[in-house]
Amino acid sequence: MRTNDAQILVLCTLADGPLHGYAINTAIERLSGRSLGAGSLYGALSRLEAKGFVEPLEGPGRRRPVRLTEEGRAVLEREAHAMARVTERVFETAAPDPVAYLDRVAGSGTGRHYKSVMLELLGLASGLSVLDLGCGPGTDLAALAEGVAVTGPGSGSGPGPGSGPGLVSGPVSGTRTAPGPVSGTEAGARETIAPGTVLGIDADEEMVTRARERTAGLGTVEVLHGDAGMLPLGDATADRARTDRVLQHVEDPGTVLAEARRVLRPGGRLVMGEPDWDSLAIDHPDLEISRAYTRHITDRIVRNGVVGRQLARLAADAGFLVPDVVPVTSLFRDVRAADEILGLHRGTERAVAAGYLTEGAARSWLDHLENGDFLAAVTLYVVVAEVPR
Repeated sequence: MRTNDAQILVLCTLADGPLHGYAINTAIERLSGRSLGAGSLYGALSRLEAKGFVEPLEGPGRRRPVRLTEEGRAVLEREAHAMARVTERVFETAAPDPVAYLDRVAGSGTGRHYKSVMLELLGLASGLSVLDLGCGPGTDLAALAEGVAVTGPGSGSGPGPGSGPGLVSGPVSGTRTAPGPVSGTEAGARETIAPGTVLGIDADEEMVTRARERTAGLGTVEVLHGDAGMLPLGDATADRARTDRVLQHVEDPGTVLAEARRVLRPGGRLVMGEPDWDSLAIDHPDLEISRAYTRHITDRIVRNGVVGRQLARLAADAGFLVPDVVPVTSLFRDVRAADEILGLHRGTERAVAAGYLTEGAARSWLDHLENGDFLAAVTLYVVVAEVPR
């Protein structure tokens, strides 16, 4: 960590009141995810005291607390206001509602493009059964239901979402049951899924509620509250499955892939779409600033930041054949459109707090993004995995 980063972190931690050295480092670790070495911490404190930005107070023994001076507080406020002035006209500073954000991505040109690629590669046909693992607010359930709809007498009827046995049969003794989130009528492994139906599964109760609301008129769709890493289904029960930007967030993508392999029938197909955040390229005259921003996203923001490039290998490790890998690169020339998807301002703030960018670098970065010629690109990989016959 560079010297100025350490000084900014110290000033931020003292904004709410005096702290001694150990407490400062504890606060820095909470703020940025890592503590400073003793040399970096006390070197920063010494330089800040020499500049008149902090001052020591009397304390017991050697644990002398340090506080911001009026000049130090003024410097911190000027830095914050300077960044706010740069960003307030262009960038979204507050995190959007999770459902609203997912809807925004799905409705963007970027979202429509890669989702159409995934849908085509899924190879839906009348009478197939489909799992949407991590279905979110049900964004894609209607399109999946249309793709597998059974035509003919009696089609289109049946129980509503979440009603249980009409779409998937009841519990099977001796087979795996789902832990934690799956409860009540949703607990217990299902022996099979009826032809022409779609089963959405999500671990977030709010997402499940919204998905059920949105598919209330679709009798061939059911939504369960459950864990994609421990599916409430028996072996070889489904024809198709998909994950859409889900594996980047789960604790263990390999576990989810193993479960998908277990519940798909021989010849069944899993289609996954995941970004490789290490491929995020945003043009800036200082290449190191751009690289630092991307490193922060990959290292600290997204749990599995490079899972896109790993999907084919992970699928093969889980016992799938991998007949197709399709890279889908999204290109942004408008900074506002990019910010709606990438959260550029929020990412920059977090990069500063984590020590990947200095305050000065962040101002330069955001100023160029707002006023310069903007260009950004990121690649998402769509991977087709099939169960051997």
